[in-house]
Amino acid sequence: MVADRAGVSVATVSLVANGKTAGRVSEDNILRVREAIAELGYVVDSIGSSLARGVSSIVVMVAPDISNPFFAKVIAGVRESLGPQYQLLLSVTDAGEFPQADDVRRLMSLRPAGLLVDAPNAGFLEDLASPSPLVLLDAPGLEAYAPSVNLDVASGARQLAAHLAEAGHREAAYVDSVTGTETFALRRQAFLAEAAARGLNVGADRIISTTVDVGSAASAFAGTWPGWQREGVTAVVCCTDTHAYGVLQEARVAGVKIPDELAVAGFDDLPYSATSNPGLTSVHLPATPLGLRAGEQLRRLMEGKPLDKTAVTLESSLVVRASTAAAAE
Repeated sequence: MVADRAGVSVATVSLVANGKTAGRVSEDNILRVREAIAELGYVVDSIGSSLARGVSSIVVMVAPDISNPFFAKVIAGVRESLGPQYQLLLSVTDAGEFPQADDVRRLMSLRPAGLLVDAPNAGFLEDLASPSPLVLLDAPGLEAYAPSVNLDVASGARQLAAHLAEAGHREAAYVDSVTGTETFALRRQAFLAEAAARGLNVGADRIISTTVDVGSAASAFAGTWPGWQREGVTAVVCCTDTHAYGVLQEARVAGVKIPDELAVAGFDDLPYSATSNPGLTSVHLPATPLGLRAGEQLRRLMEGKPLDKTAVTLESSLVVRASTAAAAE
């Protein structure tokens, strides 16, 4: 229909619609085809094109619990690195749930050019067995499954434990995520190990888990704080800044002075952490660079280029602010 309206061949319409006119289609014919496309409302059938090519321009990104604001910056980095040639499709779950391999496999009917998986666990990767190029993000210990870009969360966790111990804290608690991913497990394990080595006690009954949600973290803290206070807890570490915001919120309601009575810290170093009252001490995790590097790695794989390194690790760092005792001194 477009070809008839423009008075050209179907092949010419295809070249114009797919941006492949250089040296092959005259400016006059390009204009006529574009006018016909606009008049008829024609769009390229991407599924049909993918069938012809054997692969689409879609990149699927699988992420658990996208309610965590950290993912917005990761996604922005991925989007920038992929460029306009690829369309990013997000596969996400409800808060606290991890994607199922069967759900992702259904998306394979779209013949994606590549697949990104953020914060996976081993079981998911074993069930998935993706035929498409695959890159993992924030997947410590899972480098054998696919090329990966990781965050050195263990180093940041150790720095945080050392910071609190050096500030004189001896009794602490930990707020974890219910999402069963390796990155959260590593944060907790590294912090607990360093805390124990430095004489900072975090009993098993002082580890609670919630979804990555301010309200859920606030409610959980409200229920446990009276007991923790009786046990002399003076520091609460949260696995994300979002959890920490909930703790700070409920602490204010309960009249707890931060940091004089209770030090609070998190992971991620979200933008609001620098301007919250008080400013939140947090382990800085480079979210945008994580997305950029992962997107770059995947793009090289999709274009058939070799990777310089199959495993990349980005550094974390502790940013001390007024929510911890040492910052208030």
